[in-house]
Amino acid sequence: MKKYLVEFIGTFFLVFTVGMTVLSPGAGVLTPVAIGLSLAIMIYAGGHVSGGHFNPAVTLAVWLRGKCDTADVGPYMGSQVAGALIASLAVKALKTGLVAKAAMMVGPGTPEMLPALLAEFIFTFALCWVVLNTATAKGTSGNSFYGLAIGLTVTTGALAVGGISGGAFNPAVAVGVCTMGIISWSSIWIYLVACFAGGAVAATAYKFVNGSD
Repeated sequence: MKKYLVEFIGTFFLVFTVGMTVLSPGAGVLTPVAIGLSLAIMIYAGGHVSGGHFNPAVTLAVWLRGKCDTADVGPYMGSQVAGALIASLAVKALKTGLVAKAAMMVGPGTPEMLPALLAEFIFTFALCWVVLNTATAKGTSGNSFYGLAIGLTVTTGALAVGGISGGAFNPAVAVGVCTMGIISWSSIWIYLVACFAGGAVAATAYKFVNGSD
């Protein structure tokens, strides 16, 4: 079950980044960079648990190679497809339908509430998930890539949802941008709620996957 959750999370962020950077308004010429980075950071974060497939074709290949148990093939693929489906719904929530104007501002320096909450929550979760798995887990102890993985998570988030929420993913950054007048103080609660919630959920997921570690 732990491996399947890791595959779900990794595939979710890959597909979410694809949708957010490809669908207009996207990341333009930086779209391939954002997509590649999203895959890299999720492999850094989850590779020590599940192998970091995030792709049914990869799971098939690894199974044929003899490095994936037959019993895991179906659950791996199911988790990957589920992650992709949930990610696509999140992208639609931000790009179309009731929040089609997610990237627009309701007032000067005031991001639209629900899209900003969702965007900040998702990528704060990603950031904390990567921090916990690369900088605190036994499975990645002593690695030399954790700083790169963490920094690139913020880069990917900024490219994917920066136009929606500003891409803070950090309550301290939120205080800073409000002080500088980039974001209205009336909106700071969005960042506090979303960022702390994202961090708490990431910690819960990490403890489920890695135990007391």
